[in-house]
Amino acid sequence: MGMTADDYLAQLQALLPPGAAWSREPDANLTKLLAALATEFARVDARVGQLLDESDPRLTVEMLSDWELAYGLPDPCTEAADTVAERGAVLTAKVTGLGGQSRQYYIDLAARLGYQITITEYREFTAGSLAGSPVSNGDWLHAWTVNAPETTVTSFVAGGGVAGDPLRDWGNDILECAISRLAPAHTTPLFAYGG
Repeated sequence: MGMTADDYLAQLQALLPPGAAWSREPDANLTKLLAALATEFARVDARVGQLLDESDPRLTVEMLSDWELAYGLPDPCTEAADTVAERGAVLTAKVTGLGGQSRQYYIDLAARLGYQITITEYREFTAGSLAGSPVSNGDWLHAWTVNAPETTVTSFVAGGGVAGDPLRDWGNDILECAISRLAPAHTTPLFAYGG
């Protein structure tokens, strides 16, 4: 935590030379002048602390546009992100994403974007397959289904948004675009919503 106006006032008074002309009484004009300076120093000190938060793309609010520019956002998949919280989630996913092709990679990617999903993969039907298993051969070997809620609802969170952001936002557009864009080229992701 940074220094308060009282802390700065004490430091400024400690720098004064000794003597009756340099009064440290609370109602003295010199003390009032130093208190005004101390208030501004404390304000600047607090802004420095906020600047440190802005240097982390996971915490940024004021410099969100600058971070997005640095990471090539918005891109075609993230144009639908219109709240600060959604834009922050997309930025965090882009910054922290390492890449991968496993089922867990796509589940984690969706979670970073604010979606809870499961994934169904299809296997070739062969002798010894369980009764009731889907007959999936040919192109189905390269398809997989992303199972998500019918509509994902994103709620406004205090501290995570700014004035003008909606209190709730519905939709799965960001999920579909992000997964389709990052899916291996030889596969076809399908999307199933609801039960």
